[in-house]
Amino acid sequence: MEPVEINAGEYYLRAFRSDDRIDDVPALAETFADPETKRYMSRLTAEGAPSAELLVVLMTDGWEKDYRWSWAVCDAVTAEVLAGIVIHNVDHHLRSAEVMCWSQPQHRGKGVLPAALNSVLGWVFGAMEMHRITYRHAVSNTASQRVAEKCGFTLEGRLREEAIVDDQREDQLLWSRLASDPPPERLR
Repeated sequence: MEPVEINAGEYYLRAFRSDDRIDDVPALAETFADPETKRYMSRLTAEGAPSAELLVVLMTDGWEKDYRWSWAVCDAVTAEVLAGIVIHNVDHHLRSAEVMCWSQPQHRGKGVLPAALNSVLGWVFGAMEMHRITYRHAVSNTASQRVAEKCGFTLEGRLREEAIVDDQREDQLLWSRLASDPPPERLR
């Protein structure tokens, strides 16, 4: 499958790249070197350029083999990478997947992720005919909880000691959004 680009108003979503025209490796390395990102995304340890380069390769492979779809969320004017969204664990039979997302440290709390993720969900439910998307985060990650709420996800439950945050076991909250759920009325 070819990567899909999405126009989300003031944001432009495109595939992650590292080529002679666009190189997202520095932005990814910066994000995953950030202490707050490390706290909550310890499974995605893209510290430094080699790991960030590998992450770009994995994202590209996901599109090519149609099992993971990912986007660099960019400012529509400057093309600066503001955030990232990954739809993974794609199951075409069950028409389900899971979402993972992050913001560049300097762009947190500005409404980038809710706007971009709602655009991605529109594509996932419409063009890809997915039925169910799940979202999970550590209980202490209140920023992720706000993203889930703003994107119309419904809290389904608590996964006991599912995450490791600051070298300690922590519960995760599990959210879902169905294709049949009404989209959020507006972003707050």
